Formats: sequence, C-alpha cells, structure tokens
Amino acid sequence: MKYKILLVAGARPNFMKIAPILRALENISRIKSVLVHTGQHYDQNMSASFFSSLGIKSPNYNLEVGSGTHAIQTANIMMRFEEVCLKEKPDLVLVVGDVNSTIASGLVAKKLCIDLAHVEAGLRSRDRSMPEEINRIATDSISDLFFTTEKEGSENLLMEGVDASRIHFVGNVMVDNLYYEVDKINGAPSTLAASMKQKLPKKYMCMTMHRPSNVDDKDTITRLLRAIKKISEIAPVIFPCHPRTKKNMERFGLMALFSEFAAEKAVCKNGLYITEPLDYDDFLYLWKDANLLLTDSGGLQVETTALSIPCLTMRDTTECPITIGIGSNILAGTDANKIIDYGTQALNGNWKKSAIPEFWDGKASERIVEVIKKIYHI
Repeated sequence: MKYKILLVAGARPNFMKIAPILRALENISRIKSVLVHTGQHYDQNMSASFFSSLGIKSPNYNLEVGSGTHAIQTANIMMRFEEVCLKEKPDLVLVVGDVNSTIASGLVAKKLCIDLAHVEAGLRSRDRSMPEEINRIATDSISDLFFTTEKEGSENLLMEGVDASRIHFVGNVMVDNLYYEVDKINGAPSTLAASMKQKLPKKYMCMTMHRPSNVDDKDTITRLLRAIKKISEIAPVIFPCHPRTKKNMERFGLMALFSEFAAEKAVCKNGLYITEPLDYDDFLYLWKDANLLLTDSGGLQVETTALSIPCLTMRDTTECPITIGIGSNILAGTDANKIIDYGTQALNGNWKKSAIPEFWDGKASERIVEVIKKIYHI
C-alpha cells in the first residue's frame, strides 16, 4: 500500500511553494500525493494551464471556500477539509506558509490524529497584529514535522520547546520554484512580458503593494505613493496593481499619480506606471532585471534575495529576517524620507552587499522528500 500525503494550498502563492514538492514526489513510486486547493482566494486565472506551467497536476480537490472573515473562512475550510481527510485517510498532511488554510487544515489533521508537516516552520515577525503571525505560531504549536528555511527558524522552534529531532533545516521551497520559473521564462518569455520589457529603459523599478495596513488607510497609502512618485522622477516604476489597492486608490482620489503602461503603448519614460495584475511569470520577467523592487510582500523579500535584486520593504517588521541580515532586502517601514533615500541609492547603484542564504540552492524540496522517506521508512 502506498504512503499517502495530502498537500494543502489556499492561494496562488501557496502553489508556488507546493509545486516543487510535488515535482520531487512525482517519481517516488511508494508515495501517493493528493493535492487539495481550499479555494481560500478565488483566482480566475488559476486554470489548468496555470498548473501545467508549474509542472504539476491540477488539484484533486477544490474546496471552493471563498472569502469571508478570518473566523468564517477558517471554519469553512475545516469543515470541508475534514470530509477530504475522512475520505482519503492520509498518512500525512503537509501545509505551507501562514495563510488561514495552513492553520485550518492543520487543526483538522491533528484532531483526526493525522501527522502534520509544516513547511516554512519557525518564521516569526514578532508582530501579533498580523494574522499571518498568529497562523504561524498556532500551526507550529501542533505540527509533528518542521521544515525550516533558515537556521533562525530552527532556533525559534527550539526556544519554543520543539524537540530538535523534529526540526529539519532544508532551505526554501520558494527558491526552488523561482529557479524553475527563471529557467523557463529565460528560454521562452511570454509575448506580453517581452513586449513590455522592450518598452523599458535600462534603469527601472517595479513595485507591489497590497497589505491592508498600507492600502486601507488614506494617510499611509498617500504617503507611500507620493514617496514612490518622487523616486519615479529618476527612473520609471512599474506597478501591477492588486484589485484591493486600486479600489482604495480610486476611493482616495490617488489615480492622478499614475500613467498607464501596456505592451502596445509608447516607450516608457520616467514616472509611476500602473498595469493590471500580471501573471507570476510575466511579473518575474520584469522585476528580475530591475534596479529595485519596492514591496510589502513576504514572498518577494525571499525571491529578491535569491536573485540578489535590491528590495525595499514597506513594512516595519519581517518574518524573513535573513533577507535583511545577509540578503538584499532593507526595511523602510512607511517612512517617506527613507523610501526616497533608499530608492535613490538603489538607482545610483549604491546598495548593500548581499549573499544567498545557506540551502537556498533549489534543492529544498528534494531534502523534504528525503526526510519524509527516512522518517516513515518509505
């Protein structure tokens, strides 16, 4: 009988973490992998072609939970995921990251006495006002296997009382997938990405911004955008805009700060340019050669460090301190002067020296699979 693993993802970024693990499991004949999409975030672009581009199968289950308050969403995931567990009877549930799907499916697994593995375990921002921090802490409190991305994550778990034998420092699965995608797009970029890239000068920046603390408050989002607009006088900034962010910018009367940028338009000059949301590969093709990425995303802090791209994070805390310590990331908070100063430095080629963290080599998923095989005698 095959050893059965349920792998859980709740949103597009989760699949970027799950994909390399699935690819590593593909040729292990004694393991059956079952992919569960909770549907925590509805994404109309997440079609069969999306999974094909990741080199993985489409989900075996889509729970279609949808949006809602944290409590409602978590409860709905638990109810629907329990049905899957009772039907599939897995030997192990594997969760990634820190979204509601992570803790919800983890709770179900443990109440059914199923072993739980947490990938990206031990990360801490020390900011409990972030829902993700609560999800990280809660998931780690009930997990059986801990796969950490950096030694500091392992140290956090040890300080919290986790037995060292259950902690496995393997590296970062996001980096595994990043290298996979870079190889793919360098060989054959999409027509859209290639056309947009041709319109850009040699020196340019990219940005993302979506966190409620940054985009829901009028004063904060106005301060951030005016600071970035100031930097854009030196070189263009390309901003694929999250729907929530765009809605608030329209509500607060901030759209006049932007120009439109599309593949069919004229050559991009200095200024702040807004686009519709881009597919992962299209945006990667743009930012991987940028002089600076401005963001409030946790994932992009990791990916920029892995590619040694200067990253300016518009947050006061990070769950990925290694990207600050040895990586290419700098925290600016929402301080307009810091953002302008750091942005100007990046454009002048004056950025701190950085290094690639240990085990961020594209082989973290292989290490995870080897640990599972060893522990469960597969």
